Amino acid sequence: MAEFGLYSYQQEVVEEALQGENVIIWLPTGGGKTRAAVYVAKRHLETTQHAKVVVLVNKVHLVDQHYTKEFKPHLGCDYTLVPVSGESELKDLFGKVVQDSDVVICTAQILYNALTNSEETKHVELSDITLLIVDECHHTQKESVYNKIMSCYMEKKLKGERPLPQILGLTASPGTGGARMLEKAVEHVLQICANLDSSIVSTKNYAPELKKKVPRPIKTFDIVENRPEDPFGDDLKRMMQRIQEHMNLPADFRLRECGTQEYETDVVILEQRGVREDNRKLAQCALHLRQYNDALLINDTLRMMDAYSSLEEFYISKSNTAIDETDLFLVGIFQENQADLRKLAGDSRYENPKMAKLESVLLKQFGSGVQSKGILFSKTRKSIHCLKDWVLNNRALQEAGVKADVLTGAGNGITYMTQSEQADTICHFRQGSLNLLISTSVAEEGLDIPECNLVVRYGLLTNEIAQQQASGRARAQDSKYSVVALKGGREERREVTNEYLEELTAKAIARVQDMSPEEFRRKITEIQTETVNKSRIKESCEMQKRSLYTASSIQLLCRNCFKPVASGSDIKLIDNMHHVNVNPAFKKHYKVGEQSRLPKSFEDWEPGRIISCNNGKCSQKWGFEMKYKDIALLPNLAIKHLFLQTPDGRVTKKKWKDVPFTLDNFNFEEYCQDNFPDLLD
Repeated sequence: MAEFGLYSYQQEVVEEALQGENVIIWLPTGGGKTRAAVYVAKRHLETTQHAKVVVLVNKVHLVDQHYTKEFKPHLGCDYTLVPVSGESELKDLFGKVVQDSDVVICTAQILYNALTNSEETKHVELSDITLLIVDECHHTQKESVYNKIMSCYMEKKLKGERPLPQILGLTASPGTGGARMLEKAVEHVLQICANLDSSIVSTKNYAPELKKKVPRPIKTFDIVENRPEDPFGDDLKRMMQRIQEHMNLPADFRLRECGTQEYETDVVILEQRGVREDNRKLAQCALHLRQYNDALLINDTLRMMDAYSSLEEFYISKSNTAIDETDLFLVGIFQENQADLRKLAGDSRYENPKMAKLESVLLKQFGSGVQSKGILFSKTRKSIHCLKDWVLNNRALQEAGVKADVLTGAGNGITYMTQSEQADTICHFRQGSLNLLISTSVAEEGLDIPECNLVVRYGLLTNEIAQQQASGRARAQDSKYSVVALKGGREERREVTNEYLEELTAKAIARVQDMSPEEFRRKITEIQTETVNKSRIKESCEMQKRSLYTASSIQLLCRNCFKPVASGSDIKLIDNMHHVNVNPAFKKHYKVGEQSRLPKSFEDWEPGRIISCNNGKCSQKWGFEMKYKDIALLPNLAIKHLFLQTPDGRVTKKKWKDVPFTLDNFNFEEYCQDNFPDLLD
């Protein structure tokens, strides 16, 4: 182990894994969990006949990171290593890749797809794998892909089917699962252990060495007093009151305080109720109130001008798509007050004091002549873009040499980043051309980011796991961890609560580790059996829900204008992922807009133009056209932009998997026969 460069605490935590036992390694962020896993993989490959190692990660960017920085340098000379993600063409030959490789590093979804796919080139059996490494394994719970994979494992285990892979989990914290009492926290840790069929190990004999290797940052609460005056926010609240009076709020419904997450929950429920009750006034007023509430939340966290801009952007699109008196009223309220709002938003006397405090925190670190690197964590992609704009236009921060850019998760849309853009940003941060990353939670977990001496959490309400992950990014000696929060506000209270939960997690793990092997194994087996039984019952109930109605008895209506546009029987399923309307008559209901752009290519299809409702001025976006197998041009619909008329009333659904009818698979040959008979002659 010494020649591999492992610390003594790392050698201690891998001992059981080297004996072939299933274990979860619990070490803090920066403690070298991945390096320990590479060593276990190396020894496994050396000592196991027909060894096959699969490393699972939960985010695309971690595939290349683990491959390039950890596994390839130590194993690449002697073994065949292949990284595979959704952005890789190799995913379509995954079965062959696993067959021909010694080590495969992939996203969990890729492996789960392979376990459930019957095509020979794509299919993989768990018995093909001898060691399964699960990174950030605390996600192995509930409906996560990790847990779906382990459910396949558990089914085989309880049936006595062998062989099964050895499991090696890695985590900086399993958390308490929302528990506030020790007994419940112990139950949560046991559940994670049961889900991974593993015990949990940590260093006992070398804790001082670990503490020296991973120093804790100096934590400060940078507390801000309440705004003495907030005329901008007051105006927004008055406008919201007018809308609430206009909407005729149902007598049995009470809205909670505006400018809170609870209020957002309330207006989402109201919008859904408006749809169900065929009350477009209620639905649209609720939708607009959500935008005002967002503006209040932004006003509480960022600049007033950011809050104003969010509303202005929303109403630019709404002003040209008004279809009835409700729309005209709602647009009118904003237009009546627009000039006053803009003026107030530019008045520095009423600016958010949190911004001044954040500036002070950054200047203390970057204005001291020290070569500093920092990460500023905020909640949403929108907020980090606003914070970047603020930094770039702040004279004091620019004079202090702050060079900032954003880091967000991978995905589609202008506020997301591609995998290569993420890599470039981190590279610039590592090399020093950037010294401040403004990031969403993507940088909290797993990403290989150079040691920095400042971490700031700004406007965040997260759990104890995310707090520990973020804190662990400040690894330099004497680094600072700042929480910028309102005095007595939710962020301050949550941060204090999380400190308690971090201690509770450690106590729960210690309690589990102190159990005798017999007691631990008995409890784990009981939990596993109960979990599998619950899963079977839940699956049966979900199948019943999906078969509640026939597809032909369902109508789909536009979420905005309430116009019927399709039958449930028109919708077909492609690759268990895309929900397309195959009825040629549907084309008259939509118009096409700009090209839909996705950051990666796909095997059998490519995105076309964005589609939206063609009913008068409605223009509600529904999805995009997709070209399938170079022939079929099909509208690919998002159910959240539509709603369902069932025989028993209207329902709204966020995801297609929750609709109360069964979707048939798309038959490509039948479609071609109906639409392009000449091609098949």
